[in-house]
Amino acid sequence: MSVLETTDFRKQVVEEVLELYPEKAKKNRRKHITVKENNECSSCAVKSNAKTVPGLMTARGCAYAGAKGVVWGPVKDVTHISHGPVGCGFYSWANRRNLAEGEIGVDNFVPFLFTTDFQESDIIYGGDKKLEKVIEEVVELFPNTKGVSVLSECPVGLIGDDIESVARRMTEKLKLPVIPVRCEGFRGISQSLGHHIANDAIRDHLIGKGPKRDVGPYDVGIIGDYNIGGDAWASKKILEEMGLNVVNIWTGDSTVEMLQNGHLVKLNLIHCYRSMNYMARHMEETYGTPWLEFNFFGPTKIRESVLKIAAMFDDVIMEKAHAVLEKYEAEMQKVIEIYRPRLEGKKVMLYVGGLRPRHVVGAYEDLGMEVIGTGYEFAHGEDYDKTMANIKDGTLIYDDVTAYELEEFVNKLKPDLVGSGIKEKYVFEKMGLPFRQMHSWDYSGPYHGYQGFPIFARDMDMAINSPTWKSIKAPWAK
Repeated sequence: MSVLETTDFRKQVVEEVLELYPEKAKKNRRKHITVKENNECSSCAVKSNAKTVPGLMTARGCAYAGAKGVVWGPVKDVTHISHGPVGCGFYSWANRRNLAEGEIGVDNFVPFLFTTDFQESDIIYGGDKKLEKVIEEVVELFPNTKGVSVLSECPVGLIGDDIESVARRMTEKLKLPVIPVRCEGFRGISQSLGHHIANDAIRDHLIGKGPKRDVGPYDVGIIGDYNIGGDAWASKKILEEMGLNVVNIWTGDSTVEMLQNGHLVKLNLIHCYRSMNYMARHMEETYGTPWLEFNFFGPTKIRESVLKIAAMFDDVIMEKAHAVLEKYEAEMQKVIEIYRPRLEGKKVMLYVGGLRPRHVVGAYEDLGMEVIGTGYEFAHGEDYDKTMANIKDGTLIYDDVTAYELEEFVNKLKPDLVGSGIKEKYVFEKMGLPFRQMHSWDYSGPYHGYQGFPIFARDMDMAINSPTWKSIKAPWAK
């Protein structure tokens, strides 16, 4: 074992990186960073879901980003209005690659941007009347829309626009659900509250209010998969080959009817625990619908999840589950045989949101790679508890890591690959470090399921082993 790999060295690195801060900031940030050892409880060791220290560069998003960009944006037969200045709506326009079936502009509005485009007069006099007009115009232009969401931006909360009363009036007038989502960006400390607010809007305005349907013995729903690069379709393929019937997806390639009838299944399968555990719990407590977390990244975790899911049903499903595992085993082994020799021993540092900092660890390990650092932008304590079971002793863990900290950790621990977001991508690539944008799969994907693992393996190999890195040098290193 090299010095870089020892737990003591990594602890020393943490202290060196924190040393630059003033005493108060240093004391605060030390609570958010640790090195795993002796299977300690991570929620005790890592403080999370706390305010970012003012002045420190954070990669977090806001409540609006969590509500619009994550939960509501992928619902395809709803027109989503960003209520406020154009900037927030424009920035959140189609940047998550939420794929959806249907004819664009007819029954699929995911690629579109609708905004009330606040001007100075709207700030002074209020935007209620403008919002009503925009809703009417949208429904007139797109008569097949099954509903309208109104996602409020910061100025709306500051001036006190009553989007709830507008939504009530327009719901009655248009005979369509118009859903107010009070997700001003200044609310809370990160996009995590936006997920919760969006879930509350679904709970209050949609769930249980749709056309009733019979529940088949093998009906399941996928919760918290936003179909980035086609991930939800890759998961659906496995589940249907097992004999299950996927009737809902929340919210990738999703419809209003799916949201209304999310509780009418035998089992909800939750992919992104952080963004959708609220609704999974609500459906269990209110309607008695059980739920189960699953992970379809890499063949090892797919096997574990397929067997866990099958165990919730009968012998018929279990038999088909084993058949699915056997069908794809040779194919996945071939992928590993091709790429593992090229990736064996390579080290990875991750910093993403949602589920990826723990869910993708197994996929890297299937390729012989090692995750030496991982952390979340907006996790809660239970996310770090779940992460602990998926990482090895000596792994560096960081919550809401700052731009300075992440750069220094990378410089000192020298990973072969960094997987993070768009804000970090070009920093590390300019440093001459292989990088994958792990929020939206760097415009590739899917990475989920048996369909996704070969693409994941190819992309990691392409990033790390590209000859490009031997031909460039960071400008400041010349």
